[in-house]
Amino acid sequence: MKQHQVGHSTVQVTELGLGTAQLGDLFEAADQALADAVIAAAWDQGIRYFDTAPHYGVGRSETRVGLSLQAYPRAQYTLSTKVGRLLVPGPGDEPVRQTDYTADGVLRSLEESLQRLGLDHVDIALIHDPTDSSPQDYEDAVTKAAPALSKARDEGLIGAYGVGTRDIGALNRFVRQTDLDVVMVAGRMTLLCTEAFDELVPACAERGVSIFNSAIFNTGILAKPQPSPASHFEYEAPSPEILARAIELAEASQAHGLTLPEAAMAFALAPATVASVVVGASKPSQIERSVEWATAPRDPAQLGALWQAMGLDGFLA
Repeated sequence: MKQHQVGHSTVQVTELGLGTAQLGDLFEAADQALADAVIAAAWDQGIRYFDTAPHYGVGRSETRVGLSLQAYPRAQYTLSTKVGRLLVPGPGDEPVRQTDYTADGVLRSLEESLQRLGLDHVDIALIHDPTDSSPQDYEDAVTKAAPALSKARDEGLIGAYGVGTRDIGALNRFVRQTDLDVVMVAGRMTLLCTEAFDELVPACAERGVSIFNSAIFNTGILAKPQPSPASHFEYEAPSPEILARAIELAEASQAHGLTLPEAAMAFALAPATVASVVVGASKPSQIERSVEWATAPRDPAQLGALWQAMGLDGFLA
């Protein structure tokens, strides 16, 4: 599988990465055996980039991912985790999340993540979901978390740093005001939502910032050949307008020889700024399917005609 450099760093990621929110019980309960099977399937398919976070299952994803990755040579894979949410004691035995984007908070978060992962370093640290809906956290993320991670990168504690959110305004600000290496864009560079192309993608290209494109199926509606009212868009039932557009995209894909999820994957991979498309999986077969969609040979002329039919060709010019 192709590998790409992350920003101006020396870190490399495979063009398809595995997001592990599902391994932290996102939609249904998982366990260590499932984590082992999913990560083994990803490894067998050539994936060498794995993303996790304390937020996923209040630490369960990190713990399970760390145990699973013990079976593989550390130098052969790239791992990212996230900062901005500490896990603190809650009622009973279950920890709770506490936002903390201060310098001390993010360094403590990294240290605690390493303990759960059972590792001595992570390759990439991502500031997790800073938005202007929480003004103090937002300012701390820009003015405290980012400088702390920049220093950690310069001192060799991490290989690269960035920020991940669906808030395009926040991503734009980080790209303009910090020296980050990468942004993880959640659900905003897809067939149904092209918001990131307005300012973020050109800014990243200008500044040499890589993009990890995640949530490319918009939580499900683009993941099946035929969208239906039972599909999910952004974790909810799709509006009539979104459903109609998804059906239109599916019909255009079929007319050009692709299924809707194949087209969604091809579009997600197409921008030159995208270093990796990060997909989740709750079972090994989903990994195999995603890799098949990502690595299938595509005729550029066929794709160009499809993007034109969808009215999306201008975004990839």
